[in-house]
Amino acid sequence: MAHVNDPEVIRRLLTTPARWAVVGLSANPHRVAPGVARFLRDGLGMEIVPVNLRGEEFDGEVGYRTLAEIPGGVDVVDCFVNSQKVGPVVDQAIEAGAKAVWLQLGVVDEAAAARAAAAGLDVVMDTCPAIEAPRMGL
Repeated sequence: MAHVNDPEVIRRLLTTPARWAVVGLSANPHRVAPGVARFLRDGLGMEIVPVNLRGEEFDGEVGYRTLAEIPGGVDVVDCFVNSQKVGPVVDQAIEAGAKAVWLQLGVVDEAAAARAAAAGLDVVMDTCPAIEAPRMGL
């Protein structure tokens, strides 16, 4: 059965102060992730934690290579990786004790979404906070 996003889950995730790991976030200006990360931090008041292959910082925020390296854990794992690579990231989110996974616009993995939901995580898939927040009047 295909995952269907719950508007109430989306609203709660976008309005509850939280620590968001943004996986795939780097300073590359040709990517979408930097703008969305700034929107989460500056527009919605979320704490952001960059996660990328090199563990690079972003806008002064300390970066990490994996979710497991982040001290204190995170609440939401926002996935800017392609659909073929997102499954292991979702599994790391489950292992790290995240409360939710958000698979960005164009990122779809039904099996990973089902694993996260079965583990008790909220799941949002194939959309973006920068699209959903204005749609909800936030």
